[in-house]
Amino acid sequence: MKKQGFTLIELMVVIVIMGILAAVAVPKLFGMIAKSKASEVGPAAGTYVKLQDAYASESNQLGGWELIGYTAPGSKTSSTNFASANFTYTSTPAGNASVALTTSGAAMNGGWIATANVALNDCPASATWTLNVTGKTDGVTYAKVFSDATNCEPLTPNFKNIGTN
Repeated sequence: MKKQGFTLIELMVVIVIMGILAAVAVPKLFGMIAKSKASEVGPAAGTYVKLQDAYASESNQLGGWELIGYTAPGSKTSSTNFASANFTYTSTPAGNASVALTTSGAAMNGGWIATANVALNDCPASATWTLNVTGKTDGVTYAKVFSDATNCEPLTPNFKNIGTN
């Protein structure tokens, strides 16, 4: 009679191979999860930049979020904050404030701030992505600041290019 089936050695080899594959794939998976959570920062900042640029060109001023018509992702938690599952977005200055553009430059430091609500791999909770806005009569510029550039910048590579032509 012919015997059919797998030997114990064959089954153990398959299990070892599956274990090795899982050991390689799981860390990569967690990195991708953190990157996907952080991916909301780029589009949120990009929308803010487009609205701020449009408002500055029309009114010759920099404006707060309400004035330029910007709404951050998530739900409103205060007059200057919106919160999503992963980030809290803060407006500086508040709502309807504005700053007139000058030839030497008018600044809105921290015009747009995203603060992580959860740790994203090595990027800690409370890490921030900030857009400091400076408006001159010949255009608006954006300084991008990471509170932890070493660990957080790789999660949002497109953030550095926001506001550049």
